[in-house]
Amino acid sequence: MAAAPIMIPPASAPDFLARAGWGGAEIAPLAGDASFRRYFRVLGPNANAVLMDAPPPHEDVRPFLQVADHLHRLGFAAPRILARDVEAGLVLLEDFGDDRMREALDADPSREDAIYTQAIDLIRDLHQHPAGELQPYDMAVYQREAALFPEWYMPAVGLDVAPGWAEAWAEALGPVADDRSTTVLRDYHAENIMLLPDGSLGLLDFQDALAGHPAYDLVSLLQDARRDVAPELEARMLEHYGSVDRAAYALLGAQRNAKILGIFTRLWKRDGKPRYLAFQPRMWTYLERDLQHPALAPVKAWFDAHVPLDKRAAYWAEYRA
Repeated sequence: MAAAPIMIPPASAPDFLARAGWGGAEIAPLAGDASFRRYFRVLGPNANAVLMDAPPPHEDVRPFLQVADHLHRLGFAAPRILARDVEAGLVLLEDFGDDRMREALDADPSREDAIYTQAIDLIRDLHQHPAGELQPYDMAVYQREAALFPEWYMPAVGLDVAPGWAEAWAEALGPVADDRSTTVLRDYHAENIMLLPDGSLGLLDFQDALAGHPAYDLVSLLQDARRDVAPELEARMLEHYGSVDRAAYALLGAQRNAKILGIFTRLWKRDGKPRYLAFQPRMWTYLERDLQHPALAPVKAWFDAHVPLDKRAAYWAEYRA
């Protein structure tokens, strides 16, 4: 079982910062995430920056750099790259500060509609641009991600892995699997959106972006794994976005939520991070809602046959924060 990342800067960080013109700067822990990446705030005499430590071979900074360049070319606020050492997995980034969407809404829920509207406007603007040179979000990727549910979730709750999972998804996802129309950030949610001093929104954690269907990032935002999004707010924001393929939204919602149920179980079982189990009831709430759409009929039939109700949200009640 892998240990959680320790928030001590890598030994190579001071030399890297010195080469970048930040010699002698203080390095303070900022955040870890569900991967091996860690983030530190670099405190200079006149400005701050953020150090991303993405240690090889577990992580590769090149996709992050590629997508950052892509977003910059399109005029979106990804952090500026101040310095990079690809071989060491170190990147020095513009510091977007501490005003994150998640904490801003926790502090003042009355801002919810205004901030979500701004986030919807941003993603709708991004969807007006082609995806560029990104890899495709295709059936193979959808299936690989969805397979995390039977691989990790089923045995963790004492269920046998039943046949027919991949076939059910192949039938359901057929209408969306060939869509390459836009950049899909894949983790577009309240913990990866920063409120910047100029009133715009900054983007974080986009290194896994692919070319795919525009409904996916709407799901990421409006069926957020880490904070409750009321169905009424979800409906208002979908209406604000405009034309949304509701079948695609439900399909990609179910795929994403099943995947995350598997990932959070893996983080518990393999990586020693049980705190993610508190999110499982929320993921089931979203998934159950998505499964009601007729487009999910083959997948719903699989769940109904192989995942009893007491192995769904109710199973995780003791873990919920």
